[in-house]
Amino acid sequence: MRSGDVTSIKRRIRERIWSEMERRNIAVFPRPCYGRIPNFRGHEVAAKKFIESKLFERADVIFCCPDSPQRPIREAVIASGKVLIMATPRLRQGFLIIKPGDVPRGQERKASTIAGAFKYGRTVDTIPYRIDVKVTGSVAVTVQGARLGKGGGYSDLEYAILREMGVVDEKTPVVTTVHDIQIVDYIPMTRHDVPIDYIFTPTKSIEIKDSPFRKPEGIYWDELDINKIREIPILMKLARERGIVK
Repeated sequence: MRSGDVTSIKRRIRERIWSEMERRNIAVFPRPCYGRIPNFRGHEVAAKKFIESKLFERADVIFCCPDSPQRPIREAVIASGKVLIMATPRLRQGFLIIKPGDVPRGQERKASTIAGAFKYGRTVDTIPYRIDVKVTGSVAVTVQGARLGKGGGYSDLEYAILREMGVVDEKTPVVTTVHDIQIVDYIPMTRHDVPIDYIFTPTKSIEIKDSPFRKPEGIYWDELDINKIREIPILMKLARERGIVK
């Protein structure tokens, strides 16, 4: 399938999901949900299903996206005394780390917001922990493990950077929480698209087994133009270390 066809199909899926979530009043603040990882009615219930899972219980270090539907997960990570790692917006300041003891008791909810994470956490361009679970937001998913984001490519790039650093690998579980309406029949996947292993919705928990999709092995430098690399300091650092740029 040509890249133009893939882009067009993905755009149509996003627009259909956003429109349907707004039309049926499934979307919640921030609205409208167009152009976003959509927050949804029942996102706390979906998050709770993950928080109560063995996957969460056994993890010591959890990487979680900064999107609204996943905020309860970030709060639970902090409250449980686990290490929380987040990406800064557009990766411009690398990653944020919040360690046990960094957040005063009673401030866990505040610390789970982007502003709070900057207040209580610290920004880093290297991660000194092995990540046990990566949580990502989604616009749409399939039960075969395909995932569609909002179109910026930052979630996939985050994973590629983490893989390049050696803090995640093929076996690191990738989790998402979505509304049931966000589960679709088909999403085209390219080599840099990161598939998911677990889906939690307000009504169900899905473990994806025998997925046909493999996770990217690192950064595919041939897919990034120099301007993109220069926009993201952590990417520029890795590019210099690998001799991609001088």
